[in-house]
Amino acid sequence: MAKISFYGGVGSVTGSKYLLESNGKKVLVDCGLFQGERELRERNWQDPPFDPKDLDAVIITHAHIDHTGFLPRLVKLGYAGKVFTSRATGDLMKILLPDSGRLQEEEADYRNRHSLTSHSPALPLYDEADAKDALKLIVGIPNTGEAVEICEGFRASFMVAGHILGASLVLVEMENAREKGESIKFLFSGDLGHYDQPILNDPAPPPACDYLMCESTYGDRLHGEVTSDIRFAEIINEAAKRNAPILIPAFAVGRTQEVLYMIRELEDTHQIPSLPVVVDSPMAAQATQVYNRWTEEHDREYASILAKKVHPLRTDWMKTASTREESKQINNMKGARIIISASGMLTGGRVLHHAMRVLPDEDATIIFVGYQASGTTGRRIQNGEA
Repeated sequence: MAKISFYGGVGSVTGSKYLLESNGKKVLVDCGLFQGERELRERNWQDPPFDPKDLDAVIITHAHIDHTGFLPRLVKLGYAGKVFTSRATGDLMKILLPDSGRLQEEEADYRNRHSLTSHSPALPLYDEADAKDALKLIVGIPNTGEAVEICEGFRASFMVAGHILGASLVLVEMENAREKGESIKFLFSGDLGHYDQPILNDPAPPPACDYLMCESTYGDRLHGEVTSDIRFAEIINEAAKRNAPILIPAFAVGRTQEVLYMIRELEDTHQIPSLPVVVDSPMAAQATQVYNRWTEEHDREYASILAKKVHPLRTDWMKTASTREESKQINNMKGARIIISASGMLTGGRVLHHAMRVLPDEDATIIFVGYQASGTTGRRIQNGEA
């Protein structure tokens, strides 16, 4: 009667895709891009093991590319139905997906100009126009737990997951999915946030379900006894004493905002000196505006700071580099400073240019604030490779 198939996020930490089937209807939960090792990335070019034209709906748990980045490709291959997600996630996808399309185009152009391709010419997986076509299909749903009809026989409820703004636990109920006509309830965790983390409300209590699909990137490790803010303060103070730079590769959506909040809080409580902070990521600047727009997902502390007309994500001595010229000017900075830039795994973007200039300094510090997938530059540095 009912069936679930796993086409990503299993045996790896990217490319999340789950296909639910019941009574002739097909619903895809998440539509992520594979990242990391070349073998994984090449899976993005394979046609999915289902026909996109046969899908009745798509559900997205949150905006990160490993859960959304294949959507423009899916649309390019013929999917034309609705894409259901939280309203805040929809806003973040308007930033992330066109950027992903531009990166695909730039990668293809680079390979063509340097004859680094076996294809003639190299083509992007999808382009910015494909990404904008995908965005037209989005239907924004409140993250309040109220059930909505996805397609005939399928209902879905979205609840706060606390991972990034808009991230949702999604309960999918398939009607008449058992032999005696009973429904089946699948709960998808997406990526879960921690309790008591800054900015966002805690994850909602999981509702009753028949099956729970829980992602577990960090499922094989324990958190350290020292809290993140204490460790962050130690690292920044040590770098300040050396008058040396700090480079923080951070995802533009979610992690950059958390890092800025922590630095601002440490400055306000005089646990660290006020250092120059540069956010070199136009996408992060856009995402921060989205974070301030969706106030219903803010926790009490974040809301109380906003009520005081204080920007919770702005440090004492901070600037944002939007243009390439502004990014290049960062190279002229000397002494202790903090540079926050994407990508979070050093797989591309402006952070690579800063890494080449900053890391040869033996006094410099690099802080990894997110998972470093196998095959990425970030993982190689973590492993101590030269």
